[in-house]
Amino acid sequence: MEKQRPRVGVGTMIFNNKGEVLLGKRIDDPIKASSDLHGEGCWTMPGGKLEFGETLLDGAASEALEETGLTVNKEKTKLLSVTDEVREDAHYVTIGFLCKDFVGEPKVAEPEEITEWKWYNLNSLPDKVFLPSAKIIKAYLSNKIYN
Repeated sequence: MEKQRPRVGVGTMIFNNKGEVLLGKRIDDPIKASSDLHGEGCWTMPGGKLEFGETLLDGAASEALEETGLTVNKEKTKLLSVTDEVREDAHYVTIGFLCKDFVGEPKVAEPEEITEWKWYNLNSLPDKVFLPSAKIIKAYLSNKIYN
């Protein structure tokens, strides 16, 4: 049996010019949601698993583009957080990025995973935020890289 190892995920906290954060609604079906961390039905930031040979920033930018159609300015995208999510059956280290400079309008580019994208004020977030995304938001609000 192969030894379990931590995986690396990336997530990007994207703000519009009104100071609202972009979140997408993950589909409710746990099989189609395809997450080791069981995020079906939750709201999430653009993100995903880092691919072999991909830098952290490139991974964050490619996930944002693939999921939302937005092109983030990598030169102005900053490291925001590092978090651990350890469960009995999964362990992810998630690297959070902060982006306030992008091109495009968010669209549902992967309807098999995300049903809609919406901008939220940080004071009125939806009830169910995917845990890795919630930890990135917490890091932003507390100004702490590691939570």
